[in-house]
Amino acid sequence: MKQQLAQVAIVVRDYDEAIRFYTEVLGFELITDEYQPAQDKRWVVVSPPGSSCTLLLARATKPEQEAAIGNQTGGRVFLFLHTDDFWRDYDRYRAQGVVFVREPVVEAYGTVSVFKDLYGNLWDLIGPAVPRP
Repeated sequence: MKQQLAQVAIVVRDYDEAIRFYTEVLGFELITDEYQPAQDKRWVVVSPPGSSCTLLLARATKPEQEAAIGNQTGGRVFLFLHTDDFWRDYDRYRAQGVVFVREPVVEAYGTVSVFKDLYGNLWDLIGPAVPRP
C-alpha cells in the first residue's frame, strides 16, 4: 500500500487576508481560488514552493469553527515547514513581521524555530542543522 498526505485544511477568518499572508509573507504559491456558488464559499488552496502537500484555506462559517481559528491543536505546534535554507527564510519572515515565539536552536534533526501564522497557529520552521553563519 502507498499513501500520501495531500492536503490539510486550516480554518481562517477571511479568504483574502489568509491568501495575502500565505503568499506575500510566507511566499507560498496560490494553487486554486475558485468560487463555489452552490455552497457560497471558495475553494482556496496554497502550497509552499515545491511541496506536494497543500493547505486548504477554509473560511469559518459556524461558531465552533470560528472558535478554532488560531488554535486548531490546542496550543501545540500545528504544522511543520521544512526549508532548504533555514536562515534565509527565518530572516525573510522576521523582516515581513512574522512573530517567532521560540528562538532558533540547532537540534540533531535540524535548525528549528517556532512562529505564529496570522491567526496564532504555531508552526515549526525546520532547516538543515547549521548554526547561524
